[in-house]
Amino acid sequence: MTEMTLIPRSRTALPDVRINRHWIDGVWLDGDAQSDRISPSHRVVVSRSALGGEADDVAAITAARRAFDDGRWSRLPAKARAAVLLKVADLIEANVEPMALIETLESGKPITQARGEVAGAADLWRYAAALARTIEGDSFNGLGPDMLATVLKEPIGVVSIITPWNFPFWILSQKLPFALAAGCTCVVKPSEMTPSTTAMLGEILIEAGLPAGVVNIVLGHGQPVGAMMTAHRDVDMVTFTGSTAVGKLISRTASDTLKKVALELGGKNPQVIFPDADLDSAADAVVFGTYFNVGQCCNAGSRIILHEDIAEAFTAKVVELSAHVTFGDPMDPATQVGAIVTPDHGAKIDACVQAARAAGARVVLGGGPLTVPGLGAQFYRPTIVTGVTPDMAIARDEVFGPVLSVLTFRTLDEAVALCNDADYGLSAGVWSENIHTCLAFARQVQAGTVWTNTWMDGFPEVTFGGMKQSGQGREIGRNGLEEFLEIKSVVMRIGRTRGNWVRQPG
Repeated sequence: MTEMTLIPRSRTALPDVRINRHWIDGVWLDGDAQSDRISPSHRVVVSRSALGGEADDVAAITAARRAFDDGRWSRLPAKARAAVLLKVADLIEANVEPMALIETLESGKPITQARGEVAGAADLWRYAAALARTIEGDSFNGLGPDMLATVLKEPIGVVSIITPWNFPFWILSQKLPFALAAGCTCVVKPSEMTPSTTAMLGEILIEAGLPAGVVNIVLGHGQPVGAMMTAHRDVDMVTFTGSTAVGKLISRTASDTLKKVALELGGKNPQVIFPDADLDSAADAVVFGTYFNVGQCCNAGSRIILHEDIAEAFTAKVVELSAHVTFGDPMDPATQVGAIVTPDHGAKIDACVQAARAAGARVVLGGGPLTVPGLGAQFYRPTIVTGVTPDMAIARDEVFGPVLSVLTFRTLDEAVALCNDADYGLSAGVWSENIHTCLAFARQVQAGTVWTNTWMDGFPEVTFGGMKQSGQGREIGRNGLEEFLEIKSVVMRIGRTRGNWVRQPG
């Protein structure tokens, strides 16, 4: 696509290589081995991180267990826990620029996007702080004159938090502050590809006054670090964001100890567009949902389902808008779409597109790697695939790249059936000026989030999570706090009116 907008490498100076270490029981520790992260956009080493092993995991879990059991955090008044979380939020805002810079270089996402995510994460910490002071149970005083019962909500215990590479700081902030608000202690493992903002958060937690051992950070690969965090008997809960395949493995491993598991996994998220929709707004939202974070997003709007009466014209509108999306150097504030996270992932995206072409679909835009002047070819062209049928892999499987699949429908029932004919159920969207159409769709579609006449708007108050193979459990919102709480019933006899069960002689 010769008319697309490319932004070549800018003259922005790159920072020195960042060194990341484990943070266990309040102490920074070097690993026995290290791993370099090469920037997907600039192809230089941007961070060097410790690689953990089972001994590091055991030390971190032991520290978290001790910190929970002795009550240094779990038995603090909620007011005190909230105060620490509010300090963390302030410190995040004070460090947006260095955190955004390293996240851009490690992930390949645009600097403006990284700034927005880091700054926005502070609001998640503030909302979690507010929720900490609202934890409440129930009481039952109608059980009889001599009985009283209460239902308590207590922190579940030690939580393993495993986060992905695509939104490393944002997703950590969807989990960690809510676990801390509940009174839990935690062991955190970020992706080995984007570890730096998690390590930087450790520095912030120290400054905010979090007691040692309450949060522990172990860097490294899923094997062995993540595996031990999932299997260890002293871990009470695992919360994981990543691929559905790994999520299933975590569930199987965690079942040996019957620990709680919360999973936020993949999606194949549809937007259904009716002829009476605001088509200009819908087209803009489709383009955003396709190319945001290079499509490396569980909420990507990776398939649109168009009414046949508008399918051709709407597709042409999306193709035309795609030409105005800026691809290129993530360090340039004008860039909207950056680099693919690894060469292997780029090859996987291209294989999905070529398989669709071989199956009879038409690639009407893009399809193939993209070279950005001064940066190389770890980018992928904006790609739109039409003539897609529901049985094709590209209509059903998560591509996780800047690729849009186009399907068509005639009736609302047919559109809902196409949406629900998938293993995933993370999010869905509907575009229509008829509120009855929107509500009927929202009631019938199998998705954890349904957007109407918008796409990917989110708020700390509004719970997020998926159905079917998109996961289990919920994040953020009040339900996100509840995930980290255990229920305990306390039944009290306050009189001596009941006779003895055992009858004694005489």
